[in-house]
Amino acid sequence: MGKETVFDWVDENEPRLVDVAERIWETPELGLHEEQSAATLVELLESEGFEVESGVAGMPTAFVATYGEGDPRVGILGEYDALPGLSQRIESERDPIEEGGPGHGCGHNLFGTAGAGAAIAVKEAIDESGISGTVVFYGCPAEETLVGKTYMARAGVFDDLDAALTWHPGDLSTPRMGSSNALDSVMFTFEGEAAHAGGSPDSGRSALDAVELMNTGVEYMREHISDDARMHYVITDGGDAPNVVPAEATVWHYVRAPEREEVERNTEWLRDIAEAAAMMTQTEVSERFLTGCYDYRANDVVSEVIWENMRTVGPIPYDDANYAFAAELKATVPDDRIESGLSNVPDELYDEIREKSLHPDPVEPFDHDHQTHGSTEVADVSWITPTGQFTAATWPVGAPGHSWQVVAANGDFGLKGVAFTAKVLAGATYDLLTTPETVEAAREEFETEIGSGAYETPLPEDAEPPFDVTG
Repeated sequence: MGKETVFDWVDENEPRLVDVAERIWETPELGLHEEQSAATLVELLESEGFEVESGVAGMPTAFVATYGEGDPRVGILGEYDALPGLSQRIESERDPIEEGGPGHGCGHNLFGTAGAGAAIAVKEAIDESGISGTVVFYGCPAEETLVGKTYMARAGVFDDLDAALTWHPGDLSTPRMGSSNALDSVMFTFEGEAAHAGGSPDSGRSALDAVELMNTGVEYMREHISDDARMHYVITDGGDAPNVVPAEATVWHYVRAPEREEVERNTEWLRDIAEAAAMMTQTEVSERFLTGCYDYRANDVVSEVIWENMRTVGPIPYDDANYAFAAELKATVPDDRIESGLSNVPDELYDEIREKSLHPDPVEPFDHDHQTHGSTEVADVSWITPTGQFTAATWPVGAPGHSWQVVAANGDFGLKGVAFTAKVLAGATYDLLTTPETVEAAREEFETEIGSGAYETPLPEDAEPPFDVTG
């Protein structure tokens, strides 16, 4: 009875969950187009009696699966989108299954599966022990483009939660306590006049010139923003031929900073630069705001619940063959990339794990003051409800995310991380459902650190999920 029920369910159903994770790995799909992946998870949850609402927040592959009644309401977040260009066989050398095809280089085949499995395990405890409360699994698409949770948050789907839990594959099993950068993702399209670049350039107005002048302005802007802020861009459309003055050109910018306020300030500056570039080139500019997100705020109370369950469940039971394959994959990663991947690890831990191929044991939280320069829309959820997340060691030590090495790992030994993470999530959810004082303490911390009503969507009213954008 009790928490043993959730752990036992995961143990008994591990082959079933691994099968789901393998199926999602074998059919990788890009963000907002995860039809098969979402359907696989929905089928699993509906077969266990969950009430599922699909197509939430205007995204066909976003869904909410609910079981139980009343409070507290604890949410588990899951993802299942893949990355472009990372198709890879389970080999220790670069070998795409489909040249240029997508692959699970961030482990989301494990991510969504473990979360769904955890929700079902908690459902078993609700049925067996008569626990009051509700477990909610959130199928969140398009994390790689930082879209899913932000649009779901704008739709209010997280507003009634008492706490949220999530995880992410990685090379260490540890709660994530540090923050992340807030972000805006914006495209600027310039419209000019086409002309013969050799015969009559004076009658043309180059949209590409405007893009290049805008980017030059951004380079000069960098000197006057904070050291931790980031600006990066790519020209997605720069014209078709050198002898034609480009009538249209588009540049896609990311704006990042440690806090939302600075992102918004820098984005406004970016808009000024775009307008100035249009004036200088006698072109017109329009903006398409794709998405934005906040900086992540870990809730200490919820994170401590996660840590206690990690200590109870761990380590991940890797065998000699797993260690050997991980070592082969690690050997293909340049040393400087391994060093970079472990740059925030404390010295005493670094010395312990640097030469390992896998590190299966849970690691006590260490990154309370760490500022991740990347971004996540889990952050938006953390501004709405007390939130905790952790990583689990499902790929080689020091291997970079978004790499073919990670794709190979997540289709092989990383599958053993599904049971570990499902147990941690299920155990933590059980603890929150059965200890009202913990939920109250998490809420008190949240009110002190953030406060109710502090979250305002970064999305303009007319912003729509960008189905044509992958990244």
